[in-house]
Amino acid sequence: MIEIKVKKLHADAVLPRYMTEHAAGMDLYTVIETPLTLSPGARMLLPTGLALEIPPGYEGQIRPRSGLALKQGVALVNSPGTIDADYRGEIGVIVINHGSEPVEFVSGDRIAQLIIAPVTHAAFCEVDELEDSVRSSGGFGHTGVKI
Repeated sequence: MIEIKVKKLHADAVLPRYMTEHAAGMDLYTVIETPLTLSPGARMLLPTGLALEIPPGYEGQIRPRSGLALKQGVALVNSPGTIDADYRGEIGVIVINHGSEPVEFVSGDRIAQLIIAPVTHAAFCEVDELEDSVRSSGGFGHTGVKI
């Protein structure tokens, strides 16, 4: 287990935490002064009141909560969102309402999940040719049934 330093930017901010022993993600909570209503088709940035110090070699991934998606049609616009190890600003979650009814958010609502994951950096080497593979240049749907 790695240690993530967290700074509360708002007194009511809730630290991320795992809800079960084997959970992959920690719940993120919004911290807002007054309730906010998200209309169908609209999007907004929900603040968490937290800033993180993620160690080099790791990233934070912001992922949607399945309950919000199923019950209210709320998804994340940039899913998964990435928190780089050198970012120190407030963590915000961009939500969109794909449902047919407005959705109200109040302070303390669980709005997303945070996963801490290792990052591998790659070095690119330009070549004239690539080795062939079974797939080769087959794109989207290339393994589907051909008629």
